[in-house]
This record gives sequence, C-alpha cells and structure tokens, in this order.
Amino acid sequence: MKGYILSLDQGTTSSRALIFNEKGEKLSCCQKEFPQIFVKGGWVEHDPKHIWQSQLDVARQAIEDAGITPGEISGIGVTNQRETTILWDKTTGEPVYNAIVWQCRRTADMCARFTRQGLEKFFSDKTGLVIDPYFSATKVKWILDNVEGAREKAQNGQLLFGTVDTWLIWNLTAGKVHATDYTNASRTMMFNIHTLQWDDEILGLLGIPKCILPRVVDSSGEIGVTDSSLFGAPIKICGCAGDQQAALFGQCCFNKGDVKNTYGTGGFLLMNTGSEPVKSRSGLLTTIAWGIGGKISYALEGSVFVAGAVVKWLRDELKLIDSAAQTEELARSVEDSAGVYMVPAFVGLGTPYWDPNARGSIFGLTRGSGKAHIVRACLEAICYQTADVIDAMAEDTGSLNTIRVDGGASANDFIMEFQSDILGRSIIRPENVESTATGAAFLAGLACGVWSSKEEIIQICAISKEFLPSMNSEKRSCLRAGWKKAVKRSLAWEDRSPIA
Repeated sequence: MKGYILSLDQGTTSSRALIFNEKGEKLSCCQKEFPQIFVKGGWVEHDPKHIWQSQLDVARQAIEDAGITPGEISGIGVTNQRETTILWDKTTGEPVYNAIVWQCRRTADMCARFTRQGLEKFFSDKTGLVIDPYFSATKVKWILDNVEGAREKAQNGQLLFGTVDTWLIWNLTAGKVHATDYTNASRTMMFNIHTLQWDDEILGLLGIPKCILPRVVDSSGEIGVTDSSLFGAPIKICGCAGDQQAALFGQCCFNKGDVKNTYGTGGFLLMNTGSEPVKSRSGLLTTIAWGIGGKISYALEGSVFVAGAVVKWLRDELKLIDSAAQTEELARSVEDSAGVYMVPAFVGLGTPYWDPNARGSIFGLTRGSGKAHIVRACLEAICYQTADVIDAMAEDTGSLNTIRVDGGASANDFIMEFQSDILGRSIIRPENVESTATGAAFLAGLACGVWSSKEEIIQICAISKEFLPSMNSEKRSCLRAGWKKAVKRSLAWEDRSPIA
C-alpha cells in the first residue's frame, strides 16, 4: 500500500474534496456550494469563513465516504481559485474584510489610472501580467485604503495577506504556516517571475507592506502538517497550485508546447513553454506553470472570465433551465442559434480584449428567438471566447498542438463538438475530467512518494474521447465574424455616456 491522497479543490462557487488511490482512481468526491456576494454591479465577494468551513466539511466527508482513516492518507494537495484576495488578523485569524473574488472589477478605475501613467511595461516586464482588476495587487491596495484601521495594522505587522491557498494552509495548520506556492504568487501582480521574489518596487508603488506577504514555496514538496484536531491525525500538506496550473499538471502537460483548456466558472487555456518565460504580443499572460525541486516551468495563459458561469446564470437568474444537463438537449433542439449571439461579459472581458468595462449583451434577437436559441447562444459563446484565446496563442507561438480539455463544461458533448468545429481543430477529452483536483493530487503524491516520477503518472492517465471538426471553413468564418461584431459592440459599455 502506497497510501492515499486527499485533494482539496477550492473553487469559485463551491469547495470540493476528493480521495485518490495510487492508480489515480477517484475513491470519493464531496462538494459543497457556498454563497456568492454581489455587492453591486461588477463587485464580487466571498465570506472567507464560508470558504474555510465548506472546505473542511467536504474534506471530512470525503475521507468518511472513501472508507479510509486519516492515518492512511500520505498527503494533501491544495488547489484553489486564483487571485481572490483575503487579509486577516495575524493573532485572531479574523478576516478584516470579505474575500475580494478574482471576478471583481471594483479596482477598474485604479487600474486605468496606472495604465494612463504608462506603467503597463513596468508591470508586465516584472510579473508577466497586464494591469487588470483581475489580479490580487489592486485588491490588496483597495482593502488597505478602504477598510478602517487596515493599513495601520498591516504596517505594524498585525495582518496577513493570502490568496485562497494561503488562507486554507494557514487554517489547516492552525496558523503555523503562512505560505503560498510559485503558481499562486505569480498571479498576484506583486511577484517578479524572473527573480522569483516579491517585488519591492511594485510593493512601494502600491503601498503594500512586505511583512504581510506569505513565504513562497515549491508546488510539490512538504509545506506543513495539519493540526491533529481537524481530522483526528496529522496529515502532511505536500502539494499546492492554482487551479489552472494544477489542471495543466493533471493533464500531464509536462513538455514544452503541451496545451490544456479548462472549462470551469471561467475558461483558461495554458501552454507549457518550458524553462523560459515567453513574452506575449497578443494579450496573453506569462505565468509560472509550477515549481518543483527548485526548478521553474513557465506557461502562456489566456483567461476567459465567464465560461461555465453563464450556465449558472441561465439556471439561477433567468430560470431558463433547472440543471446544467438540460442545456445540451435544448441546444440540439434547434438547428442553430438563428443569428443570436450572447457575449457573457458580466465582469468585463479577458484575453485578448482585457476590457473591464465590457458588459454582457445579447444581439440578433427577433420575434422568432426562443429559449433554445438563447441557451444555444450561451454555450456557443463559451467556444467563441476560447477560440479568441487560441488565435492569440497561435499568433504568439506559431503553432498549437492538440488541445486537451477538462472542467465541468467539457462533459457537454455539444460544447466540445462546437468547439472543435469553430476552431477547425481536434479536441481531446481525458477519461478523468477532474484535472484540477487530479493535478493537486499528483503534485502532492510526487512529494510524498505515492508516485515516483512524472513518467509513472503518464501511465495511469487515459483518453476518453476525441472530437474532430465537421464544419466547413466558410460557415466557420461567417460565425466567427458575427461573434467579433457582437464583441465589438459590448466593449467599453461602462464608459458610455447616458443617452440624453
């Protein structure tokens, strides 16, 4: 017996926990949704205590459901929604404000001011990122500037900052470990991906005290040990990576040029670029894929802010469906979207547009447009946004290999077929689409000896289905042109003056 791995997958809308055995098989999976807090248009928050409690609850349940004891677990792997920002009291553990979620656009004006000051190159050269409210840095500054007493406490060393992984690790170890890994650090817009240090010039510009920042560690390696009171026995925390980098690892994209796309709340495409960072000319981000054994692998990333979340919107806000599973049947019930395009820019648009002022829009409605057309247009929008990112990636690298997919929406055959058609490329879906949680498990398992090498991991990963394009190029071009037209009319919506 090599032991088991507990994978903690803390996402934007739910916390999940999975138990894997040494064959990479999922023995149990437990999931719990938690409330989304929409303060006002474009502002999104979570209660950090809900994040922690929901993650602890599902971890305990997953262990019980798997029929194992905590002592049989070799290690824990943590993966998380990235960029989401939490500040808490170092002594009491109490958050000073709600978690500001990666989707939140409240710092758009601050980012616009930095851009007007000509700081794009300053930030991109150091961090590989564009100036955008998406990242943690301006969220930290907002809390320090707007929460009474926060800046004074931070300067006195009384506060700690963390992305969600850091918050979980701190709570798992009862406050003994304040750490993050290279992947999560690289998403904060405060970390220099070349020197592999928190950047003093950026911190000075933003007025963020360095003492609140976590220690940065490898993505695979012992980080800490859980407090015995949580599970009845101490368990080593041996792996950590932001959700998209974990998915890249879980898809076995270990070599330069390997590509994966995750369809989660957002949509994220990453390409492993090897030991050297590649600077994008097309609106992609340069980021850290993982750090193992002191060696860094880099990636190019394209970010779609709203992918699977549009299905949740159809269910919860519009009440057009009762479950995500219904969307495939509805989409197939009509021949096409009848000219309807939906741009799900609820919180702005990411790659390659990077417009925080874009807003969600539906175009092409006629008297004959029905529920099925709108649902289909929403699913197609996921694919169009992905196609925009893939175009940018092909432009930067000159070539693109077969795309491996994962995430909840990848289980929808209609989306996968349309994605293949609109790209004119092959799409490969693995047997295990739990790539994010699996990647966290692999990172932890490598560190604690459940798996001896990446080659051993490759042997236990299998392909489920390959989707091949059947759409002709003329139709593809026509559909893509309609999408571009819709996007153009959605851009800078928040900047428009009221109609007189």
